[in-house]
Amino acid sequence: MIRVVLADDQAVVRAGFRALLDLTDDLVVVAEAADGALAVEAVRTTRPDVVLMDIRMPRLDGLAATRRIAVDPALPDVRVLILTTFGADEYVFEALRAGAAGFVLKDIEPAELRAAIRTVAAGQSLLSPAVTRGVVEEFARLRTPLAEGAARLAPLTAREREVVALVAGGLSNDEIGARLSMSPLTAKTHVSRAMTKLGVRDRAQLVVLAYETGLVRPGLR
Repeated sequence: MIRVVLADDQAVVRAGFRALLDLTDDLVVVAEAADGALAVEAVRTTRPDVVLMDIRMPRLDGLAATRRIAVDPALPDVRVLILTTFGADEYVFEALRAGAAGFVLKDIEPAELRAAIRTVAAGQSLLSPAVTRGVVEEFARLRTPLAEGAARLAPLTAREREVVALVAGGLSNDEIGARLSMSPLTAKTHVSRAMTKLGVRDRAQLVVLAYETGLVRPGLR
């Protein structure tokens, strides 16, 4: 059973998502929150697998709440899935930097939402939709001076840089393995080592860092 916390300041939105998830055998809503502060409190109390987090909420917004959850050493397995109304939302990029595993639009189809929750609960990042890559590319432009980017990437081997660049291009471990003539397990090992060296939480943050540091340039594949 995948345990979910719903965080949105609109009661009708929470009710809609709860009704949808309650009809699913492997998903259960364990708490609701009307603002970011209550969301963090609910997460610390219930230890869910996934948080559906709205960005614009009173008292503490979803961005700050996501950051608090991501840095809490007691919550290493909690995954945040951002809810947003607009795909081209600058705060979505900031949420990915803060530790969110991905994002979905609020008008997402029910089956797609269920699949998204299962994806992030399994430890994967929801980066496949083109709109996600568009957000990353748009708001990563000129964020980090190239010299600073080079210093940030210094711990990586040449092979690890290749792998990170391919992760940023949206490739899976299987696809990276095929591209670089290595096994998917070896590709996964390179990804894990890169994340450890760079101090990032998951593949989503790895993608953001690849664009920020100039390892991958917006618009290029």
